[in-house]
Amino acid sequence: MTQPHSSKADWIERFASLAALSPELKTYLADNSIVSVVAAGTTVFGPGNAPENFLLLLSGTVRVQKTSANGREIVLYRVASGESCVLTTACLLAQEDYLAEGITESEIEVVALPRGAFDQLVANSALFRKFVFGAYASRLTDLVMMIDEIAFSKIDIRLAQRLIKLADSAGQVSMTHQALAQELGTAREVISRQLQEFQRRDWITITRGQVFIKNIKALSDISQDE
Repeated sequence: MTQPHSSKADWIERFASLAALSPELKTYLADNSIVSVVAAGTTVFGPGNAPENFLLLLSGTVRVQKTSANGREIVLYRVASGESCVLTTACLLAQEDYLAEGITESEIEVVALPRGAFDQLVANSALFRKFVFGAYASRLTDLVMMIDEIAFSKIDIRLAQRLIKLADSAGQVSMTHQALAQELGTAREVISRQLQEFQRRDWITITRGQVFIKNIKALSDISQDE
């Protein structure tokens, strides 16, 4: 991590729940936190590591992913600006090591609150507890929905949904087949076959490392066909 980037206390006001804390608790939070900038492509935590800090993201994106014994990867979720990392929260509360890794997808600005200060605030501030567990519950719901998708949804439906979600305003998705496979928790070959089928139907165009959506209505229709 680099040297602190934002003002020591300004970041607190960017979180509505934390902005409602008492002046004393805001001071404690500011005095015991570190705001840093981390470069893109950095592994901020990994399996077997014990979490040392509660993490709050001010800008950028962190991808949290799990790798199986056979090397297959699946993206569990992403932490975006204004969010905390649910896996970090769970490991701090349970005093357990990480079981997945977090990798920065862009340069990020992050707040790190050491375990001791986190424990103090959770124990002594109802507002801080509500902030922590509210974010935890929301992300846990997302994870359950993702598991449901993997277990019960067909790959063509899931791929269509993900392409629509990842596409920019021009309909371009800048991801390799392997990266899309990681997003959906399946093999690259499965994704390649399905993309080729979408291309055969003239819904998309595939180039190296990119997918261009040509018929978003067709993809939208199949994404709702459950």
